[in-house]
Amino acid sequence: MKPKILTTWLLLSFCAAFAQPSLPDTIQTKIGPLTIQPIQHASLILTVNGVCIYADPSGAGNYEGKASPNIILITDIHGDHFDVKTIEAVKTATTILVVPQVVADKLPPADKDHLVVIKNGDNTMQAGISIDAIPMYNLPESPTAMHTKGRGNGYILNIGGKRIYISGDTQGIPEMRSLKDIDIAFVCMNLPYTMDIKEAADAVLAFKPKIVYPYHYRGQNGLSDVQAFKSLVEAGNKKIEVRLRNWYPAK
Repeated sequence: MKPKILTTWLLLSFCAAFAQPSLPDTIQTKIGPLTIQPIQHASLILTVNGVCIYADPSGAGNYEGKASPNIILITDIHGDHFDVKTIEAVKTATTILVVPQVVADKLPPADKDHLVVIKNGDNTMQAGISIDAIPMYNLPESPTAMHTKGRGNGYILNIGGKRIYISGDTQGIPEMRSLKDIDIAFVCMNLPYTMDIKEAADAVLAFKPKIVYPYHYRGQNGLSDVQAFKSLVEAGNKKIEVRLRNWYPAK
C-alpha cells in the first residue's frame, strides 16, 4: 500500500473508531461480572447481578436500548451532571435517585418519593450496593469557586468487594489523595473547571487505584491529552492500569 494511501486509511480508521461509543468493559466481582459502559463526558453505566446504576445521565438518546436504572447517582447541579429531562426520560417508577441536597432542591416533586439525599461523609445502601458520598471541590477553597466543598458529592461504591470511585468535578484534593484500596477510579481532568492532566496524574499516583479511567476531559479549550495523562501515570507506577475509552463519540 502506498504511503499516502496508508496514512489516509489509518486516519479514517482512527476517526471511525472514535466516532463510535466505547464497548463495555467487564470486571469480575464476588457477586458476578460488573459491566462498565462509558456513555458521554461524565456519564456512565455500571451493571452487576441485575442492578443497573446510571451516573450523571445526560442525553436521553444515549440510553436507547440500555437497561433501565435501578439507581441514578447525581454528583452536582451543573448541566453536564444534572439533566432533569434525561432523568425523567430514563427513570422508572422504582428508580432510586441518590443526590446531594442542592440537586434534591431542583428535582420535580414527583421524584421526592424515590429520593435519597446524602452529603459528604454519609453512606447509603441501595439494592445491595454500598454508596459513600465524599467531597469534590476546587482548590484553593473559595466561596466563589465553581465547585465549593460540601455542595456536590463524589461517590465510592462497594460492588461485590470492588471499590469504585467516581470523582465528579474536583481537583486533586486531600480527600482524593488519601483514598485507600480503590479498584476502579473515574477521574476528571478539564480546565478551567477541574484540574489539568499533571495534577490528575499526581493525585492518581497518590491513591494508587488498580484501574483508572480518565473521563470528563472536555474543557474550555477542547479535549485534554489523556494519552499524556496515561504516560505520566505509567511512568510513576506501572502497576496502575490506565484505560482510555471514547467518552465523546460523534453524533
